[in-house]
Amino acid sequence: MFDRAVRRRIDPFLEQIAGAAKDRRIGADQITWAGFAIGLLCMVAVAQGWYGVGLILLLANRLCDGLDGAVARLTGPTDRGAYLDIVLDFLFYAGFVFACAIAQPQATLAAAFLIFSFVGTGTSFLAFAIIAAQRNWPVDVGGKKGFAHLGGLTEGTETIFVFVAMLLWPEAFATLAWIFGGLCWLTTFSRIATTLRTLRP
Repeated sequence: MFDRAVRRRIDPFLEQIAGAAKDRRIGADQITWAGFAIGLLCMVAVAQGWYGVGLILLLANRLCDGLDGAVARLTGPTDRGAYLDIVLDFLFYAGFVFACAIAQPQATLAAAFLIFSFVGTGTSFLAFAIIAAQRNWPVDVGGKKGFAHLGGLTEGTETIFVFVAMLLWPEAFATLAWIFGGLCWLTTFSRIATTLRTLRP
């Protein structure tokens, strides 16, 4: 929901860093993999209950996620890069919640519901992208991307805010997971309805 507004504010900052990365011949895929490695460390920290460390690593992971796209736009985006970006993002999102469940086994039901909800948002998101590619629909809605994006109530920005809140107030993890999971299902149903209307014969 807030992705477009946030992107307009942070893109100039990311473009400056991307220019420096390009000058040092650091490629977008390298940044994507580095970000995923940081994400794995974040999962380990969260699973151990080291929430402060996890927060720093989470923010570093998300910085890499924005930076790889900025570098790709300077050096030329590739299908390989777009594929890696989305796959590793979804793995990190699910892995983060799994790590929270390890740290708080009493909240595993809430964590399972949130991961289940991510399946809904992810599949409705990617299925639309496949159809959009087949029909040659534009991919630059809300910012230049590797493939067409269908927005919703819960997007990347909202997910980051919730993850940050889970690390700042870990005792509220279960409550946040139930609430955000419910919002994710609103997004899923909205995407399904929008796509079905678009594809109506």
